[in-house]
Amino acid sequence: MPREISLDEVHSLVGQEVGLSKWITVDQAMIDAFAAATDDHQFIHVDPERAAAETPFGGTIAHGFLSLSLLSAMNFDALPVIREQTMGINYGFDRVRFMSPVKTGKRIRGHFVLADARFRGAGMLMTTYEVSVEIENERKPALTATWITIVQFDPKDRPAPPAAT
Repeated sequence: MPREISLDEVHSLVGQEVGLSKWITVDQAMIDAFAAATDDHQFIHVDPERAAAETPFGGTIAHGFLSLSLLSAMNFDALPVIREQTMGINYGFDRVRFMSPVKTGKRIRGHFVLADARFRGAGMLMTTYEVSVEIENERKPALTATWITIVQFDPKDRPAPPAAT
């Protein structure tokens, strides 16, 4: 996928995988920092010995919301920049499912399929991505989601509508 595209090109990409991020290693330090930031210190995340002894995971696992929050970094790494974009806005999720735990030390990466792109107002393009977060060497993804973002641009840069036939 090119690193930069124009607004004119976006609609031709609907239905295609438009981004595959680099691998991100989810280590205990990252999990501990997330636990501190969110005040979620459940032992399955922050106590390796207890998690090994008392869970089926064999050790600690990442918070589901940590895996979800890494989508921002994956998005920045994987998706092409729209040349006319002045700002991007996270509009939210229609659906999020946590499918499989991310064990400490595992690597994850994001797959982004552009499901929809619609102009909303003079200077906004709403994009919907079907996202999955792959866990290296695992069959099931960590999560799947439908993520909506808004691309803000100068209205004078909006492509002209197709001519009527």
